[in-house]
Amino acid sequence: MPDLFLHLGGTHVHHLNYGIFSLAAIAGVLLFAQLNETQRSVCALIYGFSMALTFDEFGMWLHLGGSYWQRASFDAVIVLLGVFGVLAFLPRWNRLRAHHFIIGGCLLITIASFYFLLFKSLKHANEKLIPKLKQMEQNGPG
Repeated sequence: MPDLFLHLGGTHVHHLNYGIFSLAAIAGVLLFAQLNETQRSVCALIYGFSMALTFDEFGMWLHLGGSYWQRASFDAVIVLLGVFGVLAFLPRWNRLRAHHFIIGGCLLITIASFYFLLFKSLKHANEKLIPKLKQMEQNGPG
């Protein structure tokens, strides 16, 4: 994997920072510019990309001095993808019926079960991957 890290004066600039700055820029554009439908769609795409950059480093929000390869980052991204995926396909509130709640409950139980099994299997993968990832981090520049 090529070295895509940005180092400024011995400081490693994480892509969390790119996400935060691009979120701020998109917020400014959306607040102050008159946009057509295509421009708003492009802003939505950039916003989603910025959120991905930011939430990929979620573990750093909780443990600023911790390792770059934190499990909390991965877990946060998986949970957010599930939540945003469900929210994206919800019907409008005025169109919700009883069967939507039943299907939604079944879907939530299925997603929770999937995440439980996923996290359980990742525990085994972590035992094998974490030492290699930490070695990559230590061998990186700066």
